[in-house]
Amino acid sequence: MSSDVRVHTWPCSYYLDLEKQWLPGKLTLTPRSLKFSVDKAEEVLVGLPLSSITEIRKETSLFIFSAITVLEKGQAKHWFSSLRPSRNVVFNIIEHFWRELLLSQPGTAANPTSPMTRGQELMGLMASSQRRMEDTAKVLHHQGEQLDSVMRGLEKMESDLDVADRLLTELETPSWWPFSAKFWKTPVEAKPRDSVSVAPCEPFGKEGVVIRVPAVVSQRTESHSKPGKLTVLVSGLEIHDSSSLLLHRFEKEDVDDIKVHSPYEVSIRQRFIGKPDVAYRLISAKMPEVIPILEVQFSKKIELLEDALVLRSRGRASPAEGGCSIRHAAPATFS
Repeated sequence: MSSDVRVHTWPCSYYLDLEKQWLPGKLTLTPRSLKFSVDKAEEVLVGLPLSSITEIRKETSLFIFSAITVLEKGQAKHWFSSLRPSRNVVFNIIEHFWRELLLSQPGTAANPTSPMTRGQELMGLMASSQRRMEDTAKVLHHQGEQLDSVMRGLEKMESDLDVADRLLTELETPSWWPFSAKFWKTPVEAKPRDSVSVAPCEPFGKEGVVIRVPAVVSQRTESHSKPGKLTVLVSGLEIHDSSSLLLHRFEKEDVDDIKVHSPYEVSIRQRFIGKPDVAYRLISAKMPEVIPILEVQFSKKIELLEDALVLRSRGRASPAEGGCSIRHAAPATFS
């Protein structure tokens, strides 16, 4: 996945220490960097690789205005304020991608610009393809179990019908009939049955879990987002908060549409008549691993929007980032 893919952009102000003033502009997050660009010039004033960040905090400037501070290696401190839709939303998303990068690539922080060899790239692509094939196999395995369950249900129905037919025959036999009841009514020719019974299969994993990823979850409005988890089951989807409390469960047949806004952001909706729809929006650094599974399970309900079409060429993209191009302002310190 290209590291230049934009995850999100927010209006904000950046404190330029050299001029002792706040500059209005836009804060852009990519999978591996954080960039601030000035509104008028549209040029990147500050570019921070996420791997170079040592701390992200919520603070206040002048004890009044809420802000986010980013501490960089070398003790350079950057101030971002006037964040929309809210400071908490921006903080949750940036912190999520920063933590996931540190957890998934512990060696990146030591040498963020080291290029990957062609062999490492191929190994990464092979591992990613293998994971997708395994996830697809899990889904197909579950569908096979469902077919086996339907077969067993039909066999049970046939057995129940045979019992009901025998009971009706007994009831219809007149009391004066001297022979066995089976001669009163000619039985229907029995259908040959397969003597081999189908053994019940265990669902894959605990509750049929295919994949579980951390995510930033919002319902209806983006201003109420919070950390949580997305769980893909063979039978549906579950959304939990950071305390593992279930927020909502989508049964597979209840999902009406899934929109992929970007390789890192999806929205899931369940429609209702006479009451508001249930809709959740999720952003996750692990979403590129989830989307191929959703495409298999919800092939007729999923839609890739314009910014998500980069997923089509994912196999041709290099999984490594060559580094962040930076036009850095002087280290900003707030006094």
